[in-house]
Amino acid sequence: MAGKRLARERVQAVLDCLAGGMNGRQAARAAGVSKTVVYQLLHSIGGVCRPAGTKYSDRYLDRERRYDLARLRESGLSLRAIGEQIGCAASTVSRELRRNCDRRTGRYHPEQADWLAWERQRRPKPSKLSQHPRLREQVQQLLDRRYSPEQVSGRLAVSYPGDPAMRVSHETIYQSIYVYPRGGLRRELQACLRSGRVIRRRRGRRETRGRIIDAVPIGQRPPEVQGRLIPGHHEGDLIMGSAASNSAVGTIVERTTGYLTLLPLPHGHDAASVADAIIEHMSALPPWFARTLTWDRGKELAQHKKITAATGIAVYFADPYSPWQRGSNENTNGLLREYLPKGTDLSTCTPAQLQAIADELNDRPRKRLGYHTPAEALAKLLTEDLNRVATTP
Repeated sequence: MAGKRLARERVQAVLDCLAGGMNGRQAARAAGVSKTVVYQLLHSIGGVCRPAGTKYSDRYLDRERRYDLARLRESGLSLRAIGEQIGCAASTVSRELRRNCDRRTGRYHPEQADWLAWERQRRPKPSKLSQHPRLREQVQQLLDRRYSPEQVSGRLAVSYPGDPAMRVSHETIYQSIYVYPRGGLRRELQACLRSGRVIRRRRGRRETRGRIIDAVPIGQRPPEVQGRLIPGHHEGDLIMGSAASNSAVGTIVERTTGYLTLLPLPHGHDAASVADAIIEHMSALPPWFARTLTWDRGKELAQHKKITAATGIAVYFADPYSPWQRGSNENTNGLLREYLPKGTDLSTCTPAQLQAIADELNDRPRKRLGYHTPAEALAKLLTEDLNRVATTP
């Protein structure tokens, strides 16, 4: 630890610089030590250096101004007038009174307020999840289902709408995993990143694949598709297996609900096999839920006319190397790589296994759906359609 390698006088000099408002670089230069030593020392004391009697900046009230605040409040002045007297905003006065008043009597005692502020600024603080076992258990269960921390936070609000104790922000979950990993908490909450990619792909590549005959470009797609308000518009692609197996799985995502359909391709991913798989799965959907399909420029969809003739679905093709034009599908393909990693033989995946993967992702809440799941969104649409048919004379 940095404090053990430095003389006590040097350590105190670093702490005084940090307490005086210097950043790490400035404190290192003033105390004559390296930046690494400063940051290690700061980390060892929990990230906060505030010796008694000091303050960070004029934004924070000190002990003397708290006494002035108490005196002016007893005299009956307004918050704005008190702020003008002690040199701060009225909102600062309001927040100080709200946070540091005696909860039993409602009175403001400057000594008690200064102690409460000091305790609140101490670091590191206990993790919220370590103090609430019931909340921690629910978070762990959702993380085990491969929910992201943001999805966990949003889903808890949906599942427990009337229970404020079952609220936690995604940032708190991340800090419980990475920032303050004490005891067994990190081991229980640790979750792997879904994406195995460590660098981004290069942009600006030129199209090298062959042309698809009579391909309808995405620019001719109906404007209603972009808004996600009308269901029935899908995006599709293949995720590839190992080069040796030459295997693939088809993925189709509906834009409004985010509902995922996986296409088994046990006999290869040539144009005929892909077209047959799309026809088989898309024909089972209601006509109002199967309007368009947007694909990339892969030759596996060379028989797009066959798909349109069999299902009535209009097929459109995105611009070359423009994955953002099929954002829903690209994002879902990234999630699927957690289940179907690159370099594996996807031909060994049975239809039942693929369906189980699709069911799990369709049961994962989405932020844009108000943390409801794609399966719930589709069920709602189907119910509305049945009600509409039942009431139609």
